[in-house]
Amino acid sequence: MVKLKLILLTAVVAGCASDGAYESRPVPAPQRPIPPVTAPPSLPTPTPPPQTVRPLPPPAVPVPPTPTPAPNPGEREGRELILRLLPAGIGNRAAWATDIHTAFAALRLRLLPENLCATMAIIEQESTWQADPPVSGLSRIVWQEIERRRKKYGVPKIVLDLALQKSSPDGRGYKARIDALRTENQVNILYDDMISELPLGKLLLSGYNPVRTGGPMQVGVDFAEEQIRQKPYPYQRPGSVRNEVFTRRGGVYFGTAFLLDYPTNYSQMLYRFADFNAGRYSSRNAAFQNAVSRLSGRALALDGDLLRYKDGVPTGENSDTLRAILTLRSRLGLGETEILRDLKLEKSIAFENSILYQRLYALIDATGERGSRELLPRIDLKSPKISRQLTTEWFARRVDGRYRACLARAL
Repeated sequence: MVKLKLILLTAVVAGCASDGAYESRPVPAPQRPIPPVTAPPSLPTPTPPPQTVRPLPPPAVPVPPTPTPAPNPGEREGRELILRLLPAGIGNRAAWATDIHTAFAALRLRLLPENLCATMAIIEQESTWQADPPVSGLSRIVWQEIERRRKKYGVPKIVLDLALQKSSPDGRGYKARIDALRTENQVNILYDDMISELPLGKLLLSGYNPVRTGGPMQVGVDFAEEQIRQKPYPYQRPGSVRNEVFTRRGGVYFGTAFLLDYPTNYSQMLYRFADFNAGRYSSRNAAFQNAVSRLSGRALALDGDLLRYKDGVPTGENSDTLRAILTLRSRLGLGETEILRDLKLEKSIAFENSILYQRLYALIDATGERGSRELLPRIDLKSPKISRQLTTEWFARRVDGRYRACLARAL
């Protein structure tokens, strides 16, 4: 009898084990709802009370898992890679390799051919591997600026001419030094001397130095001053960040930081080259402007600036891009305050996680044509140093050609 019960119990257990509810594959949903086991069969299944349905927030931009990077090569191997990638025929190869390696190590950037060639392509484009590159017509540019400021402050020309005959700290008269100017660093030193030595210097030039970029990568002085406040400088802290920009080591460090030391989702290095010329995230923001233009039907300058700025700070004056977005408020489900809040993130990667960014691209993608997330800004380059019509796209593609030539040397 006991044996019979064991056989029956085994059969019951085996039957349960074969039931689909215990298998790993999903079970098709039953056609009719099954009443709770504890409820009497004669009673209807209780209906749950109604719940308030709240709209879900927009989904966050998916972030792919970050692969664990392979360790950087050792210092010796890293320098050998840099030397292999450097173009033939440049002077001071060992010194350039040292400065590039130091910049990458200080910024904790990967010593990959793609990253190294990006830095090298900018150096070659901006200075042809000269720490303080000459600028054509620099003397004429400086004379024009001094004359403009003389008129602005009502200084008689004869008074200025007499002042410029004065001997300067390097033994030459100021007029002779202006006539002999060839590089931006020479202009930088000249202005410092004029401000400190000439009676008219403080009136004409105090707080003003026309040289805002310099060095082998033509990096901005303002950026260098901000960079050194945020991260340790790999060399002895300079007395003047401005002067350090004009050195080979400083120019390479600050230029590499501006080019590579910020996160992006770009598909090509080409868009970083455009950002180097137009400002960080300009390529992403130009694509965003294009999406706004398509949805609003308003023509916009695709320059990558979503707000109006003065000295790096939003002015509060509505930009054309902001006005166009405000016409989409009802479709976006956002108010003006929320739109402005998100637009202020335009200089960071965080903008891509903003509600404005996600909802606007959701509208574009719903049209059946996925909106591009990157676009070369359409900017005409204007500078006293530029004598022909150039654009940001021209700059980016020119650098990209040098970049690809460098990558070929890695093979």
